[in-house]
Amino acid sequence: MAPAWDIFCDFDGTITFFDVTDSLLERFARPEWEAIEEEWEQGRIGSEECLSRQARLLDMAPDELDGHLNQIAIDPDFAAFLKAAQDRRFPVTIVSDGLDYSIRYILGRHGIHGLPIFANRLHRAGERKWTIAFPYSARGCDFAAGHCKCATMRHIPLPARGKVLLVGDGRSDFCAAEQANMVFAKGKLAEYCARNRLPHHAIEGFAEALPLLQRLENSQNAKNIVR
Repeated sequence: MAPAWDIFCDFDGTITFFDVTDSLLERFARPEWEAIEEEWEQGRIGSEECLSRQARLLDMAPDELDGHLNQIAIDPDFAAFLKAAQDRRFPVTIVSDGLDYSIRYILGRHGIHGLPIFANRLHRAGERKWTIAFPYSARGCDFAAGHCKCATMRHIPLPARGKVLLVGDGRSDFCAAEQANMVFAKGKLAEYCARNRLPHHAIEGFAEALPLLQRLENSQNAKNIVR
């Protein structure tokens, strides 16, 4: 019998405790990145334009990038959540409006390999120069996102072909939350789900998400387990 749930999980601020890309900008970018960030926060530009412009301000060598990523911790309960999902044959896919290199490096350093990852692509453009490509942007995206997660969730083949669980924390997850049967939501995403009456559980981290998998497994109707 096919698994019941496909799980889509954000990375920055969800698996990690803060936005990894912002931490790179704070450490290695020229100070103009903050003005660009403010444009994004005010809704004047989308994340694709924001990240594209900010990437050109980065000044770092590859070993400096790796050295910084070596310091990034992840939620200590994520590995247990992932194992519990895999034990139940719930496929887990990473969907991020962050950087693919950072995600693979950080997860790999914590012994997590082989997860499908949909994210923006960091490219080295010179000795200390970088650009970002956006293979998962979508024309007409309401948020002008670098990675339109709702488009990804609609168009990629779902391994389980069952219900969809989203785990996330912020603005890049808003449209994806509209597509999900259930959301485990941190931070601003929890506020968004509550405001829009979307099926969700507000969580602080994966320690709270872990026991909710059992409730999902036993539920016959995700729409009836909103908290």
